[in-house]
Amino acid sequence: MPSRMKKRRAERHAPSEADDDPLNGMANLFDLGMVFAVALLLALVTYYSLPELLADKQDVTIIKNPGKKNMELIRKKGKDIQHLKITTKEIGGEGERLGTAYRLKSGEVVYVPETSDPKPAGD
Repeated sequence: MPSRMKKRRAERHAPSEADDDPLNGMANLFDLGMVFAVALLLALVTYYSLPELLADKQDVTIIKNPGKKNMELIRKKGKDIQHLKITTKEIGGEGERLGTAYRLKSGEVVYVPETSDPKPAGD
């Protein structure tokens, strides 16, 4: 009987195979890194006051720095997000006229496309 008790005590205090694995804690570090990345992403969205970009059912257009040299346009339609930088550079080239844009007194810009076959207003 005494040898059995010694054997049981030895089994209780013997290190298991899991304790010998030095990579055992790496899974916990990966989980911690993922939680930190998500928290950082949410903090950035909140800091820039853009929580509208997280809503799925809402189309949003945001203009940052309006009228300045570094103006940016952020447009979200559905799940597609576009980030456009506005520039004052002029471009040139060949092309065809597509329509006319008018600026209203309210500041809105209205685009009127040209038709290929113009019809008189009375028809």
